[in-house]
Amino acid sequence: QHVLVMAASPITAVFLVSKALGFSDAVTVSLISATFFVCGLGSMLQSFGPKGFGARLPFVMVPGGAPIAIFLAIAQQTDVQTAVGSVIVTALFYFLALPVFRRLLRYFPPIVVGTMLLLVSVNLVRIYGMTITGKPGSEGFAAPVEVGLALITIILTVAAARVFSGTLQRLAVMLGLVGGALVALVIGHMDLSGVFDGPVIAVPQLFPFGMPKFDLVAAIPLIVFSIISMAEATGQTIATAEMVGRRGDAHAIVPATIRGDALMSLVGGLFGTSLIITSGENVSIVRATGVRSRYVTAMAGAILVLIALFAPIGRMATALPEAVVGGTAVIVFSIIGVIGIDLLRRVDLREHGSMFTLASALSMGLLPILVPGVYSQFPQWTQMILGNGLAAGTITAVVVNAIFSHWGQ
Repeated sequence: QHVLVMAASPITAVFLVSKALGFSDAVTVSLISATFFVCGLGSMLQSFGPKGFGARLPFVMVPGGAPIAIFLAIAQQTDVQTAVGSVIVTALFYFLALPVFRRLLRYFPPIVVGTMLLLVSVNLVRIYGMTITGKPGSEGFAAPVEVGLALITIILTVAAARVFSGTLQRLAVMLGLVGGALVALVIGHMDLSGVFDGPVIAVPQLFPFGMPKFDLVAAIPLIVFSIISMAEATGQTIATAEMVGRRGDAHAIVPATIRGDALMSLVGGLFGTSLIITSGENVSIVRATGVRSRYVTAMAGAILVLIALFAPIGRMATALPEAVVGGTAVIVFSIIGVIGIDLLRRVDLREHGSMFTLASALSMGLLPILVPGVYSQFPQWTQMILGNGLAAGTITAVVVNAIFSHWGQ
C-alpha cells in the first residue's frame, strides 16, 4: 500500500522535468530509476534511523511538488547543472539551519505556507497543462484526443475516490493513472513495444548532467522552501510519533527526521534529482490500517530500490502518454492548492495585515506565472528571484507578514 500510494509521485515528477527540459527517453528512464532508488534508500533510512539520521518511524520519502516546481524554474532560468547544484547547496543548508530552525519557523505561519501551496498549485497546473496541449501554435496544439485522455484520467481518479473506500480510495490517483493508460492503449495512443527492449537491470548514474554548478542566488528559492519543509517535517514527525506511541520524545526526534531529509536530498542531488523529502501521504495509511511497524516502510523502501533497478518499469513509465500523466498531475497538484486554501481558511483575512500579506504575495507570485517573461529585461540575478513566481510570492509573504506581525509599528 505504501509503495502504490507514492509510486505516481516519482513518475509524474520526472516526466514533468524531462518533457519541460527536452531530455531523451534514455535520460528520463535513468532519472526515474534514480528517483525510485533514492526514495527507497530514504524510506529505509527514516525507518531504521542509524546514527541520528532518520526518525526510526514508519515514513516513506518522495520528491515533493514544490521542490520540483522550483528545480524546473531554476533549470529554465539558468541550466540543469545549476539546478542540481542548488539542490546540493540546499541539502547542506538543512544541516546549517537545523540548530536554529525553530526560531525561523515563526516567520512561516499558515498564511505564508498556504500562499506558497496555492502558488505551487497554479504554477504546476499551468506547466502540466502544457504537457497535455503542447505549445500554442505548434502542430497538433490542444488536439481533442489528448485533452480527452487527460479529462478521462481526471474523471477516473475522481470516480475511484468516490466509489471505493479504505485502501482503494487512497489509491485513487494510481487507479486513475492506470485507467487513463488503459484507455490510451485501447485507442492506440500508447506504444509498449519498447518496454522490454534493452537491459533488464538499470543502475542509477551519478552526475547524469555533468558536474553541478553552484550559484547561491539561484539556490535561494529552494533554501526558502527548505525552511517550510522543516515545518512540515516537524508536524509529520510529531503526528506519527503519537500514532506509534512515542509521545514522550516526539520533539526530540524531529532533528533526526530533518537530518534524514537533508542526507537523502544530498544523495538525490548527486543523482540529478530534486529534493527528496519525507512524505505525509503515507501517514494516513498508518492511521487507517493500524499497522505502525517501521519495518513495513523499511520493506516498502526495499521494494522501491528493486523497482529502481528493474529497467522495464522505467521504460513503461516513459511510454505513458503525456496527456495521461498530465491529467494525473493536474488533479494531484490541484489538491495541493486545496490544502493551501484550507490553511488560509484558518487566517482572518479581514485583518489588515493578513489581507495585504496575501494580496502582495499573490501579486508577486502570480505575475511571472501568468505573464512569462515579465522580468526578462531585468538583470539576470534579479530574474532568479522575481521571475520565479513561487519564490517571489513566498518571499513576499514572509517579508510582508513579518512587517505587520514581528517588526513593531
